[in-house]
Amino acid sequence: MGLLRKIKILGEGGKYDICASTSTGRPVKRKNATWGRTTIPGVCQSFTPDGRCVSLFKVLQTNVCGMDCKYCANPTARSRESFSPEELARVFKGLYMRNYVEGLFLSSGIPRDPEAAMETMLRTVELLREKERFGGYIHLKILPGATRDQVERAASLADRISINLEAPDGLHLSEIASQKDMGIDILRRQGWIRDCLRQRGKIPAGHTTQFVVGASMETDRELLHRVWREYRQYRLKRAYFSAFQPIPGTPLETLRAQPLWREHRLYQMDWLMRRYGYPRHLLMEAMDDNGMLPDRDPKMTIAYRTLDGPVDPNTASYDLLVKVPGIGPRTASRIVSYRENGGRITSLRQLEHMGCVVRRARPFLVSTGGGRPGRQETMDRWLETTVGGAA
Repeated sequence: MGLLRKIKILGEGGKYDICASTSTGRPVKRKNATWGRTTIPGVCQSFTPDGRCVSLFKVLQTNVCGMDCKYCANPTARSRESFSPEELARVFKGLYMRNYVEGLFLSSGIPRDPEAAMETMLRTVELLREKERFGGYIHLKILPGATRDQVERAASLADRISINLEAPDGLHLSEIASQKDMGIDILRRQGWIRDCLRQRGKIPAGHTTQFVVGASMETDRELLHRVWREYRQYRLKRAYFSAFQPIPGTPLETLRAQPLWREHRLYQMDWLMRRYGYPRHLLMEAMDDNGMLPDRDPKMTIAYRTLDGPVDPNTASYDLLVKVPGIGPRTASRIVSYRENGGRITSLRQLEHMGCVVRRARPFLVSTGGGRPGRQETMDRWLETTVGGAA
């Protein structure tokens, strides 16, 4: 019963971290692993109340925490529990063998001695890898205060590691977690992670970070500037955003909850940055004068504000095509390749077959109605004022 209590309490404590994608390129040699695969997805998933699919055992090694993070429930938890490495390895193996989970996401509270807490987490993972011979997916959280040697060991053991920024800069972080120093506790360790990424075979699924959106009254512009730097300076794999929701009993329990649409719009902007290659100045076109994203599709807003007129798919460059709503990088590449091979687009059906979402793209494209290439039709949407970002 004591073990079940720990599972309930420490599993509940781990639910707030969402850096949980399970993609990894690490090969697993059969002779080195007796259970767990990284190349075949699990057949069982669990679902959170909001419908999110979860297939990792997300758990804390301990919820004992000496930090003063004002948004977090762990420092004020009534029940303090901890897993020993042997206990947690046994629990995880049991869940995996029963097909409840396909991997492990291990985080922890930060006691007075963060180095010792990190060591306990590493011993858990080493036990799974070396003694239990688990070959599946492991995501390991790096604690502020971990040593460089511990970061390097984590990089050799885990598929993905992460350390959470929580806020866009040191000033905002000090508002919600005064004991953490952005430069020393977090960015320095991200530098060590970057060094590990340069070594072959280390951290095959990369490293991630998370922001608590709205807890420190930051703007969306500030968040996205930080994400931009993370991708370029620290080789970040992906940023995650968690809209702040007040937790009873914490210092921020009276702070207004952030709407989930803000989180969604930040993910859309991150996608435009990370996958579409939008330059930073173009992303800023989606913001209002206060540096915030309105609740509308940012790509649509950027298109209205920056396109001078309808785009001709027979002549437009790749960079111009990906600015059109409904046309992504793959579709833009297909259009350019089709033209380079002598093809000419004369109908929307051709674009649809290339992957274009015609419903979204049509108002922004030169129409070739009647099969006559180059005949531009008048479109009412282009008579609207574009500066205001009409949607």
